[in-house]
Amino acid sequence: MENFKVIIVEDVPLELKGTEGIFRNEIPEAEIIGTAASETAYWRLIKQQQPDLVLLDLGLNGSTTIGVEICRQTKEAYPKIKVLIFTGEILNEKLWVDVLDAGCDGICLKSGELLTRGDVQSVMLGKRMVFNQPILEKIIDRFKHSVGAQLMRQEALVDYEIDEYDERFLRHLALGYTKDQITQLRGMPFGVKSLEKRQNELVQKLFPDGNGGMGVNATRLVVRACELRIIDIDNLHADIE
Repeated sequence: MENFKVIIVEDVPLELKGTEGIFRNEIPEAEIIGTAASETAYWRLIKQQQPDLVLLDLGLNGSTTIGVEICRQTKEAYPKIKVLIFTGEILNEKLWVDVLDAGCDGICLKSGELLTRGDVQSVMLGKRMVFNQPILEKIIDRFKHSVGAQLMRQEALVDYEIDEYDERFLRHLALGYTKDQITQLRGMPFGVKSLEKRQNELVQKLFPDGNGGMGVNATRLVVRACELRIIDIDNLHADIE
């Protein structure tokens, strides 16, 4: 790894000291040209001398949004500067998404292995989406959950013999459409009576053992379809009418 210049943005003195120690002991190629504990101090520094890397904490002076804006504005003004997030916001997943959208080159959580030479080297070599082990574990858990949900839905469609029209019918019921409104959808070749028949058939498919002796209305049918993953609740949208 070639020598490079870095600015560290961190407002907690003890954590700043630890971060400086990581660079000093593990990444001697880095020259820390300045540290900033606030947004104002950061912009003053970067106007004096541009670094190759900004190591940016997201939470500054009690605000979690300042770091996101620093990242976005840095990437807009200085596209060649790499921004690596080093944050203690280990539970705020929305914040991670925001800073990724702002153009950061990676995120390292202040948990577990903290910041490593490998993380910094990957960013300096031009890799994008560099994550340390703690955030990778969270990303993989979400990925596995997402894939598992997709597989459950595919299996449910087959097991309960749900065709395209069944899925569209159930999805629009979930969105609050009446049967009359559903018949007006483009490519839905059914009248209200046909949809009522289809609804009864779906009740028999999704409640093969009955419903504890209770009737099944449209709302209960939709809830059951959601439980079985027949309706993808994360992708609930209406078709073009």
